Amino acid sequence: MKSKASIKRILHTLDALYPFDGVCFLNYENEKPWQLLFATILSAQCTDARVNMVTPDLFAKFPTLESYTTANIADIEKVIHSTGFYRSKAKSLQETAQKLLSEHSGNLPSDITELTALPGVGRKTANVVRSHIFNQPSIVVDTHVKRITKKLGLTESTDPVKIEFELMELLPKKHWIPYNQQIISHGRAVCTAQSPKCDKCKLKPECREGLSR
Repeated sequence: MKSKASIKRILHTLDALYPFDGVCFLNYENEKPWQLLFATILSAQCTDARVNMVTPDLFAKFPTLESYTTANIADIEKVIHSTGFYRSKAKSLQETAQKLLSEHSGNLPSDITELTALPGVGRKTANVVRSHIFNQPSIVVDTHVKRITKKLGLTESTDPVKIEFELMELLPKKHWIPYNQQIISHGRAVCTAQSPKCDKCKLKPECREGLSR
């Protein structure tokens, strides 16, 4: 496991490369926080860019939680088809809307247990909501975080939940929210999955794979 000094160097480098601005990669209206929950459900096995292409039409056709509960599910499926797994996602959106209305008066809960009790909502989705809507320190483990965290020697696990709890132990709480955004930015710009630019990577001295290239 990485030393405290090494972890401090990693975080310092990330802060220098990607100053945290709190901007969410998924688009939603601030006055409708449930939209972020729905967008994050759609982002499973799908890029944020694709989700952001789909949600303007989705949120225009179904502007309220009530509109999802009364919709023909085939109409929801048609709009979100390009995000993949559209049948299960449409079912999750409709059932989540129903549950938010019946159990939470149409409001998003902040408690992770209540969030993960919603259809289609795992810890990753719940932590996106907790960090961006409620500003509660949370670690989001998506594909970028899972892949790059292991490269940096901060975990030996491939289980997102285990990685989340390991990072909670390793990282100062003030870095929990920024870490996800910074690692995603690094994964998109430099440490891509298919062709990582190791020669340009400022984290190379801390990276297992970079040092071997």
